[in-house]
Amino acid sequence: MKIVIVGSGEVGFHIAEQLIAENKDVVIIEKNADNVKHISNHLDCIVLHGEGNNIEILKEAEIHKADFFISVTDSDEVNMIACALVSSEFPNIYKIARVRNLDYSKAKIFEKPFLGIDYIVNPEVEAAKLIANTVKYGALSDVILFEKTDVQMRNIVVHEDSIFLNKSLKDITKKLKGDFLIGCISRKDKIIIPSGNTIIRENDNLYFFATKNNLDILFSKIGRLKKEIKNIIIIGGGKIGKYIAHYLINQKRKITIIDQNYENCKLLAEKFPKALVIHGDISDENIFEDEQLYKYDLIITTTHNQELNIVAAIYAKTLGLKRSIALVTKRNYLAIASNLGIDVTVSPKSSSVDTILKVIRKGKIKSIHSIFDGKAEVIELFFDNSSIGIDPTIREVNLPENSLIVSVTRGNESYIPHGDFILQNGDSIIIISSTESISKIENIFINN
Repeated sequence: MKIVIVGSGEVGFHIAEQLIAENKDVVIIEKNADNVKHISNHLDCIVLHGEGNNIEILKEAEIHKADFFISVTDSDEVNMIACALVSSEFPNIYKIARVRNLDYSKAKIFEKPFLGIDYIVNPEVEAAKLIANTVKYGALSDVILFEKTDVQMRNIVVHEDSIFLNKSLKDITKKLKGDFLIGCISRKDKIIIPSGNTIIRENDNLYFFATKNNLDILFSKIGRLKKEIKNIIIIGGGKIGKYIAHYLINQKRKITIIDQNYENCKLLAEKFPKALVIHGDISDENIFEDEQLYKYDLIITTTHNQELNIVAAIYAKTLGLKRSIALVTKRNYLAIASNLGIDVTVSPKSSSVDTILKVIRKGKIKSIHSIFDGKAEVIELFFDNSSIGIDPTIREVNLPENSLIVSVTRGNESYIPHGDFILQNGDSIIIISSTESISKIENIFINN
């Protein structure tokens, strides 16, 4: 598979990084000379200096051999024009554009291919949807949902007072007696697919897989009780803040929005008559007391300053606010924010990467999520007998190193499988894997 990517910002970089790790043929086009040098030093792929809407540069990238063309620069116009140019010359290439302007993404013309664009990704919309879903499930942790199962993935960071600290997975499972699986552990810069003898250490980030009900039971056993979230304060009324407010008002939540721009506050008040809009600056600590923010059930920080988002979310919790969600723009801030006690962290760029990778994989894959700063992926796919053979056991699948089948859904039943579990045609399975093993998993389940 050959992919041409225009734009080497964080989205373009991480898409390329993951595809290269899977042995895909990647070419990056970047107009900034310094970025070209940086990418050339960090990624094993061809990097061309030039504009993505220049036909000569596209020919140099051998665009005619590409399966996918992905334009993810900071300019919506450049992304759309580049896709239109490729479409005019090479209509059979699948084209993906990142479009952030909300007027573009809401236009009815995008309900069908426009300017030759096959798929449009809007980072703000993807992040807002993820936050709204997280609130729906109590904002206890990051939540990843899958399409064909009620199995979820949630995470917990192990602190010094955790019941998991210095215990083996075998002992944890025995004590908690639940139908769940710790499918992966992030420890510093390492990814661990654990066994029963794996010992949990402080600051480990544990990822649990189970049905919603079983996860609710598990979290209540460890003291993270699900509390009803009625009153929510959103800090920042920008694009993402507006989308979040829209989704949460539709969920019948009581919403307050704080924004430091007076003119924007007037627009917000007109757009959301059911919400309370306050003109204020969250960096002024007096606002926490003046507006009695500690009385809210949840704070969602969505300003353009990710450091302020993190600090405000942490400070709110020290005042007694129950739950916090912080928006961060850099993927490497996700783990930092979680370790500092923020319940949920969301990155629009990570959401965009997940969406684009899902489109590239397509076929039997129903959903895909990158975790641990892109070092691992969680994939949901359909199993059919043409992939491996008729009714193999999980042990017979011979999965690559650092990968694990964490869940199987058959009809309305979901299972945490063992090695002798028999896969059947039509099963929906969830696999967690290091990025380096993804191409082998594709060969096992998809390409055969």
